[in-house]
Amino acid sequence: MKTKQLEATLYSAGGVLAVFVLLVVGNFILGKFKQRFDMTEEKAFTLSKGTKAILARLDTPVKIRFYSTQGENEVPLVLKDYAKRVDDLLSEYRQASKGRIEVEKFDPKPDSDAEDSARLDGVEGQILRMGSAGGDKVYLGLVVTLLDEKVSIPFLSPEREKLLEYDISRAISRVANPDKVVVGVMSGYPVFGMPMNPMMMRMGQQGGQEPWVFISELKRDFTVKQVELNSEKIDDDIKVLLVVHPKEISETAQFAIDQFVMRGGKLIAFLDASPFFDAPKNQMNPMMQGPAAGSTLDKLLKAWGIEYDTAKVVGDLTFSTRMQNGANPTVLSINAQGINKDDIITAQVDSLLIPFAGTFSGTPVNGLKQSTLLKTTDKSQMVDRFMAQMAGEQIVNEFKSSGKEMPLAIRLTGKFKTAFPDGKPKAASDSKTDEKPDAAKTAESSLKESGENSVILVGDADMLNDRVSVQIQEIFGQRIVIPQNGNLNFVQSSVEQMGGDENLIAVRSRATMLRPFTVVKQMETKAEESFRSQIKSMEESLAETQRRLNELQSSKDKGQRFILSPEQQKEVENFRKKQADTNKKLKELRKNLNQEIDSLKNRLKWRNILVVPFLVALSGVVLAVVKRKRTSAK
Repeated sequence: MKTKQLEATLYSAGGVLAVFVLLVVGNFILGKFKQRFDMTEEKAFTLSKGTKAILARLDTPVKIRFYSTQGENEVPLVLKDYAKRVDDLLSEYRQASKGRIEVEKFDPKPDSDAEDSARLDGVEGQILRMGSAGGDKVYLGLVVTLLDEKVSIPFLSPEREKLLEYDISRAISRVANPDKVVVGVMSGYPVFGMPMNPMMMRMGQQGGQEPWVFISELKRDFTVKQVELNSEKIDDDIKVLLVVHPKEISETAQFAIDQFVMRGGKLIAFLDASPFFDAPKNQMNPMMQGPAAGSTLDKLLKAWGIEYDTAKVVGDLTFSTRMQNGANPTVLSINAQGINKDDIITAQVDSLLIPFAGTFSGTPVNGLKQSTLLKTTDKSQMVDRFMAQMAGEQIVNEFKSSGKEMPLAIRLTGKFKTAFPDGKPKAASDSKTDEKPDAAKTAESSLKESGENSVILVGDADMLNDRVSVQIQEIFGQRIVIPQNGNLNFVQSSVEQMGGDENLIAVRSRATMLRPFTVVKQMETKAEESFRSQIKSMEESLAETQRRLNELQSSKDKGQRFILSPEQQKEVENFRKKQADTNKKLKELRKNLNQEIDSLKNRLKWRNILVVPFLVALSGVVLAVVKRKRTSAK
């Protein structure tokens, strides 16, 4: 008996030792290969196809110098962990490039050659703590070089980790293709910023306005030129024209855009039915303001067979956004349901925030084909633009779904015909002169039809505003832009697809990996629908009660204003009691609605938290039972 126990003990010890050796050896071998298995649904830790295409196109070795402070005490844990993730990603680049990417690592210690090299490469140390020697500096940046071309990323902020692969791939693409595409921007908004007012500076007040973030981001990849809204011609060197909120645009400017498209230029137009950030202020009451006039390209759209109504915006219960004053279905939080996953621009964009958008209708003329990039669900309806910004709750209560999806952004492809067959229209200044241009000669000199071309039309321009698209923070003295949704990615991807490196689109679309609770959103919509009819019925009953009470009070003579008969007093008392009961029930219904929505979120959250531990525990129990049965059988 003792011999068998000894054998069992030896076998057990030997098995444990063998497993330990296998783990050590296996870990050592696998560590050399640095092979990773990406188990995330969106493949967040795998190089995208766009990056791989950029690497495959390289015909000259590209060097990446990675500067990362390695001190134990100098570097905060957050930056230390992030530096490790950057290092891992660079290893993926090196492996995927098959020798075309060379990575050099440096630890820029104070007064070292590595620190001098970092400064020469444009990578500056960030001061974390002030000390006697001027503060401890931490370096975390890189530079990409190819022959004489160099692109630096001065500081890799963890806040921008979602854009890490894009930033590196863009730097590689820029050194490999140094010539920048020229992008023109024509806008009714001050997207290029506003200069400081000298009067305000003398009064000690801050003035001026920074350029919108999307302009700054475009300048990193393209040569961006400002085009005036009243331009009579688009410069020949402009390849892509971005039109943002073209308010009160003249026919002459539309003719310039028309001829730009005719000669093969790429047009991306952000129209706006209700421009929130262009709303005129009420001088008598600054707190009150109404929506500004919408903007469109009416002449061009009509020639292309497209309609865009600037009098109404679209509401969608599925994409309704919760604001401070409750849900507003005209502020659209768009998820995968409204995004075309088959188009290269929007293939992996996961969320967008679009306030007070217009929609497109009509049928493209012969020769043009329409594809939808963004759309509403069938739980949508058109809402008067004056109502949209002021009565979100009322819109919800009176909502009547149209039962059809509506396009929010479309792409037109094919051969475009001019919207000005008679040539350049007469400008306002020309009408004041007696000289009349030769109409036949003017018509003959203008282009009538384009070759194969593409135009993108978007039903909202406010989505590009910084307050909607990004969050700006000051970190270590640097201005860090953090995307809040896919708005910034959408415009950048559109410009890149039209005029830049198309491979970058697949990289950028992975930048915002927000995982919205789509199931919760659907459940919220169903819960709101179940309560909405009751709320509306009670509100109508309350309004009827109030109306009858007003009629009763007004029916009295002036002399009897404060004198009521017992019957009248009883009726008034009944009305007031009913009014109080209705208000109480209405308040309770709204409270129950909010509680139901919160309950749905909590149930789903706890389900996600507990399901994995439960499955692990269940697997352990099953294995224990199976093992026990096998032991008993022996």
